[in-house]
This record gives sequence, structure tokens and C-alpha cells, in this order.
Amino acid sequence: VERPAGDVPVNIEGTPWDPEMWRYLRQGGAGQSKVPDKKAATLIQSSGQEWREFRVELLTRYGKWMLAGVFAVLALLFMTRGRIRIEAGFSEKPILRFGSLERFAHWLLALSFFVLALTGLNILYGGDVVMPLIGHSRFAKVAAVGKWLHDFTGFSFIAGLILILVLWVRDNLPDRTDFIWLRQGGGLLPKQEHPPAKRFNAGQKIIFWFVLLAGGSVSVSGICLILPFTFAPFSGTFAALNYFGADFPTDLSSVQEMRLTLSWHGGLSIIMIAVVIAHVYVGTVGMEGAFDAMATGDVDENWARQHHSLWAAEQIAGKSGSPTVDAIDPTLTDNSASHETLRETS
Repeated sequence: VERPAGDVPVNIEGTPWDPEMWRYLRQGGAGQSKVPDKKAATLIQSSGQEWREFRVELLTRYGKWMLAGVFAVLALLFMTRGRIRIEAGFSEKPILRFGSLERFAHWLLALSFFVLALTGLNILYGGDVVMPLIGHSRFAKVAAVGKWLHDFTGFSFIAGLILILVLWVRDNLPDRTDFIWLRQGGGLLPKQEHPPAKRFNAGQKIIFWFVLLAGGSVSVSGICLILPFTFAPFSGTFAALNYFGADFPTDLSSVQEMRLTLSWHGGLSIIMIAVVIAHVYVGTVGMEGAFDAMATGDVDENWARQHHSLWAAEQIAGKSGSPTVDAIDPTLTDNSASHETLRETS
């Protein structure tokens, strides 16, 4: 009997479902496959579906919540604390805070991170957010250019990391002033005095080391993704952790390595974006006079006295030729009790 075009046969029974057979196939034939290549011997790879669910469901969902949460916290901070003003007003007396090389290193790192964050978020969310707005064809072109930018901008990001490490590592070593700063919340909460700080306060030091360590890890994982199936970073990492009592698998296939690398790269990048958003807020909207440090290199003397009183004392002493910080006006430290604590512990 001839069937019309597009018609399909009916009343056809398929093969009965055999869960044991599919379980056997998912397990690679229970280790009895005769195919030498382990990847070719795997007919059904359940871990691939599990990774896809993590990538599509967990990573994107919690990533959105994290970014939304950062903006919510910053909005609440702005409503309760407002912009941190220079209490004594602008003195119109500049103090050099960052030289030209330091500002170059900062902006190289910052602009590289901006491009990486924007193109990375497009890879993660562009299909749901951007593509409906511009269409499939245009989005394909945008995604291709974004992927190219993402790969090659990573190298300028690495250069920026190396520069800030060389330039600022000495000033970001922890000391006893950081404990006082942390105990007082950095003066960020309403009606709090500003604790004394050197060139970088404890909050800035935390950001510095986080960016270095997280940025370095993201860079390594990014290189592993640019050169797929070339490196095995997690096998070695898991072996090192197992030495301290952990129980991670170390016999990972190249596909498993790539999945772990993709997950780590994406998850850690989202955390970095959230932290950098908070850093940008404090350096622009959240604090009066802070942006000048990276815009021109100079900060107002009263800003320095308020936020980095110990560093300001050293700079002013150097200008005036005074040999000691004690020759400076004691109001350089807005919190006199904290200053006395520092003297007692010195």
C-alpha cells in the first residue's frame, strides 16, 4: 500500500526497554570491552550529561544570583552609608600616590579584565540574553569575535598580573595595622572613625592577593582551554591534595580534565567579577577622591590623612624634611586610640 508523503507507519512495536543492558553500556561493558581506545570503548558517557547539567543549571543559576547579590549589597551600603566624603574637604594639596608605571600596570590589568569579563559572560549567558535581542546570525558573529578577544586578551591580563606583583608585593605584606583596620571594619560603616593605615589598608591587601591568586589560577586554566587535551592540571592537583589526607581521583581522562577545567575557569571567573565590581564601587561611587589616585596619580592631602594616615605622615614628613612621623600633626590618624595602640605594640 502506498503511503502519502510524510506519512509514517503505525502500530510498530520497538525493542523492549532493557535497563540492565543500558546500565551495562553506561559502565563501558563492565570493563570487558575489547576496544583498546578507552574513549572509543565508551558508548554512553553519563558523566557528560552530569557536567552539562552543572554547566547549564548550577553554574549559570548561581552565577546570576551571585552577581545580583553583589549589586544588592552595594545598593544597601550606598543607602545606609552614602558616599564616604573627605571630612575636612579638599585641601588642594596633592600627594603623589601612584607613578606612571603603576597606573599603567593597573589599567592594563583592569581593561584586560573588563574585556575578559564581558566576553566571558557573553559565552555563559549570551545565548539567553543577547541572542534574542540581535538574532542568531548577528549573535554568531559577535560570539566569534568575543571568543577571539577572550583568548588573546588573556595574555595582556597575565602581563598585568606580573607587573602588579613586582610593583606592589612589598606594600601588600600583612602587618599589625591590618588587624586594627579589620577590627574597625575599615571605617565603612556609618559613624565609624577611620582606622590608621599604611599605603594599602587591609581591605586593599585582601583584594590584591585575591586578584593575584585567583587571576593566576584562571589564567592557567585559560591556557589549558586554549590548548585542549595538552595539560592535566587536576590530576596533579588532586594528587597533591591527597598527600594531605584528601581522597580525590587522580586517574582522570583527558575529557574529565577538560570538564573540570571549564567548570573551575567559569566558576572562579564569576567570583572574581563579583569581587571586582565591589572594588570598582569603592574606588568610584563609594569614596570621594579615591578615583584620582588612578586617574592622575595624585590624591588630596586630606584624603590621604583620612584613609591612609600612616602613609600620609611618611609622605608629608618626606616633603618637609622631618626625620620622624612623630613630628606630624597627631590629627593625621583620625582614630587616636588606634594610633596609641600602634605605638604600644611598636
